Amino acid sequence: MAEKCASVGVKKEVGWLYFVDKQGDVSRAKMSRGGGKKGKQPTEKVKKVGVKKQAGYLYFVDKKGDVSRAKMARGRR
Repeated sequence: MAEKCASVGVKKEVGWLYFVDKQGDVSRAKMSRGGGKKGKQPTEKVKKVGVKKQAGYLYFVDKKGDVSRAKMARGRR
C-alpha cells in the first residue's frame, strides 16, 4: 500500500517517464522505443519538491501526479 508524501499535481504527457530524482524533485526523461536512440537520455526537472527520502521505501509519481512512497519488499523467497 502506498502513502502520499507530497501533493504536486504534475500533468503527465505521453512518451515521458516521470520519476523522483536524488534531490527529491520530480523529473522526467524521454522514453526510448523500439529502434530509437541507445544510451542515456537527458532529463529535465518538472517540479522542485525536495522530498526527504528514507531508506527502505520506493518513491514514485502516482496517477494523480503526486509523490508517493511504498515499502520495499526485501528478503522474500
